[in-house]
Order: sequence, then structure tokens, then C-alpha cells
Amino acid sequence: MKNIQSFDFKGFKAIVRVDFNVPLSNELVVIDDTRIRAAIPTIEKISNDGGIAILMSHLGRPKGGPEKKFSLGPVAKRLAEILDRPVHFVDDCVGEKVQKKIEELSEGDILVLENLRFYPEEKSGDPSFAGKLAGLADVYVNDAFGTAHRAHASTAVIADFFPEKKMFGYLMEAELSSVQKVMKSYEKPFTAIIGGAKVSTKIGIIENLFDKIDNLIIGGGMTYTFIKAQGGEIGDSLVENDFLDKANEILQLAEQKGIRVLLPSDSIIADEFSNDAQRLQSASDEIPEGWMGLDIGEEAVEEYEKCIRESRTILWNGPTGVFEFTNFENGTKSVANAIVQATEAGAFSLIGGGDSVAAINKYGLKEHVSYVSTGGGALLELIEGKDLPGVKAILG
Repeated sequence: MKNIQSFDFKGFKAIVRVDFNVPLSNELVVIDDTRIRAAIPTIEKISNDGGIAILMSHLGRPKGGPEKKFSLGPVAKRLAEILDRPVHFVDDCVGEKVQKKIEELSEGDILVLENLRFYPEEKSGDPSFAGKLAGLADVYVNDAFGTAHRAHASTAVIADFFPEKKMFGYLMEAELSSVQKVMKSYEKPFTAIIGGAKVSTKIGIIENLFDKIDNLIIGGGMTYTFIKAQGGEIGDSLVENDFLDKANEILQLAEQKGIRVLLPSDSIIADEFSNDAQRLQSASDEIPEGWMGLDIGEEAVEEYEKCIRESRTILWNGPTGVFEFTNFENGTKSVANAIVQATEAGAFSLIGGGDSVAAINKYGLKEHVSYVSTGGGALLELIEGKDLPGVKAILG
């Protein structure tokens, strides 16, 4: 495997798997360019070396062939604006038209190919389709962490065609390095903050962290499955009744391993799922019928903040409440600020998962934590201890 920093791309055509799956407006304008910006260092390295950067990505979920609303044309336009230089675009990703376009390019040029998923062979991991993509270039670079858990043609299979010239881009290297710090090079005390709606989606993460963490902070809707499992009254709060026994197993295992589990002693409750609902503060295990927990309460906030500030390694996956509602965002906002304080005091903090990332961005704190992951599903699978096809394909 080659290293992108030490590789000289001059004279090489590099086909780069990026994650340009970004939201577009009804007018087909990029709404959030975070993922585009994340790929810039890799693109500039190739271009500045004098190589040709051929960028490929998927966008959305097209059903059966090309659809204008899923075209990467607007993404290429936004990339050109960010780079303040021309970016070429071709409305296909394989075939003679693409070959002809590449032949017209000069050293340092950048080309964006059309949406890979206009071909069903991309998702099925078809080797023939992967071979056609590989035939466009001399070097393969995977810089799409957000899709590294998919065994698709462009994320895994294509690497087989580049036994000597395949590598991670800067973003992939940074993502893998941050997970390495949390899972293998961590300092103690290590605190995992796991939130979100459902226990069922977080069991793998929690169990794989149990030999590493000192503290497990639980928040969000999944709280009430744990509270009910212990015999608490949770009113109309979100609950997974099929996972009550599993919740108790997790708590018992944590006790055996000496892990401190923090469940919110109190909650901010509402009489309906709305920002304008009536609000009360209640003990988390004494929520009356007709009411539901939508955020952690003041006592829980204090306890969570103290634990976080005393930590040296922090993993945050999932909000502690319905932070999209301003009346129920205090817990999530407080956790985010406590993570910033811990980071400023020398802790390493990794934020991952769509809602946690949305929260850290909402409060403008991205630059004040150690690392914010671009990959939701990919990050979770890595933390669960799974091999990612896109990573394995490069490492061999």
C-alpha cells in the first residue's frame, strides 16, 4: 500500500472515491457542502503534484438509471466554487464518452464523473463494472469513509485492479486514526456517551466498548428502555419492550466489569411530542401517564458534565434529548459544551453519528473538539469491531 503524502501523482491519472452524497435543494443547489470540503486536501494533493484527479461518487438513491435530481453536475459546480478554479464534469462514469473526456485533460485537471448509482452494477459490486472504472486511471484512492462499510464496485472491488497503486486519501487516514485513538490508544478515564432513540441499534457498540471504557453515559429515547427494565414508571416515553431483558443484561455486565453507568436521575417531560408542549421536570422513573421524557433534567446535566470534564478519552454517539426542539436541547447542548471543556483540558474527543454531528455543528463547536467523523454507519461498524470492506480492500 502506498501513502498519499509520500506518493508523487505527477503523470498519473488517479481515480478517487469521494463521498459527495450531499443534500440538494429543489433548485438542485448544494445545501450542505461539508462532505465536499472534507475531500479538498486529497484533491489538491493530486492536482498540485501534476496528476489528474478523476472523482467518483454516488448521490441519493436513484431507482433505475439516470435522474436529473441525482446528477452530480451541481456538486461539480460547487466544488469549482470552493476551489476557485475550473472543474470538469462528464454525464457518465464509464464508456467511450468518459475515456474521450479524460484524454482531453491536462496535468492538474479535476474531473467529476456522473453518479455511480445510475448503474445497478455499482451497488451489486460487479467486477466487470469495477474493471471499467479502474480502466480510467493508473492509481486508486479511497477517500470516502462514509461508504467504507459498503462492498460496492467503487469502494472495495475496484481495489483488486490496483495491487500496487491503491491508497487511502487524507480524510480516510484521519478517520481511521481517530478511531484508532479511541479503540486502541485511549487514555483513561474513558467515557462513552451513547444516546439516540433505540437501544437495539447501539448494543454492538456498547458491548464492544465494555473492555475499554470506565463510564457509560446513556441519554436520548433509549434511556427509558433501561429505566423501565429496572422497574421504573416511564409514562408514554419511547420504549423497546423487546429489549428490556437485554438492557438489564447490559447493566449487569457493566457492574461486573466495574463500569459506571450514568442514567439520568431526572428528565424534562412533555405532554406531547412538540416544541410547544407543556413541560415539567420529573424523576426519570416516575413519569406520569400521558407524559414522555424528551430531555435529561438539571440533576442529570450536572452529573453528566462532571463525568465528562474528568475524562481523558470521550466518544459521543447520539444526543441526550430531542435537541431539534429548542425547548428540549439543554441536555445535548450541555454535553457538547462539557466535551469542549474536556478537550481544551487535554482530552481526546471523537464525535460520530449523524445526530451528534448535527448537534456539534448546530452549536458551532466542531473546531473545539478533537475530531468529528464524516461517517455514520461506517464509524459505528468500526467501533462495533467489524471489518469495513472499503478499508480491507486497501490494506489487503
